[in-house]
Amino acid sequence: MKMDDIARLAGVSKAAVSLAFSGKPGIGAETRERIIQIAKEHGYQPKTRSTASDQQTDSITFLVFANSGIVLEQYYQQPFFRELIHYIEERCRANGYSLIFTSVDMANFQHGIRTIAQEKRTDGVILLGTNLDKAHLEQVSQQLDAPLVVLDTCFEMLPIPFIQINNIMGGYQAGAHLCGFGHREVGYIASDIRIRNFEDRRIGFMQALRDNGVALAEDSVFAVAPTILSSQEALKRQLSAFLDKGHSLPTAFFCECDYIAISAIKSLTELGYRVPEDISVVGFDNIQEGLIVSPELTTVHVEKERMAHLAVDMIIEAIETDTISFSKILVDTHFVERLSTRSID
Repeated sequence: MKMDDIARLAGVSKAAVSLAFSGKPGIGAETRERIIQIAKEHGYQPKTRSTASDQQTDSITFLVFANSGIVLEQYYQQPFFRELIHYIEERCRANGYSLIFTSVDMANFQHGIRTIAQEKRTDGVILLGTNLDKAHLEQVSQQLDAPLVVLDTCFEMLPIPFIQINNIMGGYQAGAHLCGFGHREVGYIASDIRIRNFEDRRIGFMQALRDNGVALAEDSVFAVAPTILSSQEALKRQLSAFLDKGHSLPTAFFCECDYIAISAIKSLTELGYRVPEDISVVGFDNIQEGLIVSPELTTVHVEKERMAHLAVDMIIEAIETDTISFSKILVDTHFVERLSTRSID
């Protein structure tokens, strides 16, 4: 008789069986009693941790490799990551785990991995993969001797559990919204630092334009820093140069993230344009700052709470059952229409 068999007989997951035996929260009292009773009836004896281990607090590490591009050294102050961390902390606490924060400078990538692997001070690792490529993720997974779940990116060919935004869907929703509002002259404001998320958002957006018979002119694509919430001189220079060539600005812009969208609204305002009366602006991520900017930002909502819960639940299941599920979970987005877009008269 194994834990799998108890789970099957009780009609629950292996993680629920483990929670029942450990006495941790996360399942109801009736479910816990049913699992324990079935175990007794079949003579199953759960494995127990050593005394030294029992005296330790179960912990999960939130691992970040910071750089000067997307994931900054003070990543916990960046709105998107701040919200994500909040939900991860809540979920860990609800399940009796403490959350340890570990940040490594990308310039010391190799040394950072070795140090974390040698310390062995955590039961599992949730890795923020936003700014990491396939090679980075392979190295991390090969050297860490603990269950691992990667959050906010995905490489389908790697045998690693991933929780990822459906960025293609979100980009498509943004494009469909603008086309549905009658916009035919559409512009695109990209990040000047490229990651998988942004590439997928562009794929979805471009597909929406094609499906609606709208073309994106090459010279209507601009690029700016993705982590600045104020107006950007770089964007104002690009837009001014575009105007100097005799062009008219597009009637709408899709921005690859809310940071860029908020920055674009401020930059356009300083150039004398009104949002949305003259130009509509759509962002992506639905950070709280989008409700503060004027006008309130139309954006693509990312289910940050759902992603956080999935990541924590997956890593706890791996810890409690001593098995790893190599699932890749894609979390859908939904569109939030606010005041920064309007239809063409």
